[in-house]
Amino acid sequence: MKAHYDIAVVGAGIVGLACALAAARRGLSVVVIDRSAQADGASIRNFGFVTVTGQPRGLVWRRAQRSRAVWDEIAAEAGIAILQRGLWMSVRRPEAAAVLGEFMATEMGEGCELLTPAEARVRAPEVTGPETEAVLWSPHDLRVDSRTAIPRLAAYLSARFGVTFLRQTTVLGVDPPRITTAQGVIEAGMAVVCPGDDFISLYPELLADAGLVRCKLQMMRLASPGFTLPAPVMSDLGLVRYGGYADLPAAGALRERLEAEQGDALANGVHLIAVQDADGALVVGDSHHDAATPDPFVSDSVDRLILDEWQAATGHQAPPVLQRWIGTYAKGPKDSVIAAPHPRVRLALVTAGNGASTAFAFGEEVIADLFEERSET
Repeated sequence: MKAHYDIAVVGAGIVGLACALAAARRGLSVVVIDRSAQADGASIRNFGFVTVTGQPRGLVWRRAQRSRAVWDEIAAEAGIAILQRGLWMSVRRPEAAAVLGEFMATEMGEGCELLTPAEARVRAPEVTGPETEAVLWSPHDLRVDSRTAIPRLAAYLSARFGVTFLRQTTVLGVDPPRITTAQGVIEAGMAVVCPGDDFISLYPELLADAGLVRCKLQMMRLASPGFTLPAPVMSDLGLVRYGGYADLPAAGALRERLEAEQGDALANGVHLIAVQDADGALVVGDSHHDAATPDPFVSDSVDRLILDEWQAATGHQAPPVLQRWIGTYAKGPKDSVIAAPHPRVRLALVTAGNGASTAFAFGEEVIADLFEERSET
């Protein structure tokens, strides 16, 4: 271990790793400090779906584009498999089709295709249900397996850039050049603190002022359906949750209809994402419940809402459930937080549940902010 580092990153989730990558690419010496022995939080409990299509228009959408490009740049060298590419947004209501039509008229629809049910059945009969009204095909998205991608990203940072990882190490205080841990003091000229959904260990006052809560989600791994998904699959409910669609004028009429027909799903924050692993198994979710301290229990009725949406969107009964789990992430009124509790420290969180999709670009912004480099965008 070095006697002194240019920068210490506290937290080894996707945001911390993204900040470490951005710093290492500048030629800085980096140490990453994490209290766990391996990744076990939000960064490995999600879909691994790097979603560009549907992200809120403007900054977040541009972050997703940049982050997708970085995933592509490093995947092969890091040994991270790109398991799927694209997005299959299958909707079954005229109001949802109208939202997709408006989306296609924006810059976000460039390169996408809006298919009729007949066209969709030719392209992907396996997941075009009997009620399908329209399908948006996007080539802009990709999917990795978070359970393997996050540890391989950490290994890549170590092997390629010499990033040091200190695991099972709790940080007690950050005052560069002193980073005080339960195992002793580490010297670093700068620091980035990426606490995820831990709002009390470091800078609790700043985090309290940010208005954050913890969002709990339910996820499932299902047996192989016996066919290959053409791409990750989403449906009508996603159009009122993802800002790139939900902020369009036509989304109001869709929400009214969904409230009448699927009020329970909306009340539980349910929308459908289904992705496929290399062995054919599906990862399907999810739901959203906010609390200061979410309970650790899975609701069978919420899982049933998710599985019902899979069947409605694809026309296929859900395969048997192999695993169930919950995740939690930091959620706030804004998409992210960058704060400066010290001139040489940045507090950095993605607070919209889209860390896999936006973290690489966000990490570059955090390191640029630390060097007081201002972007015009």
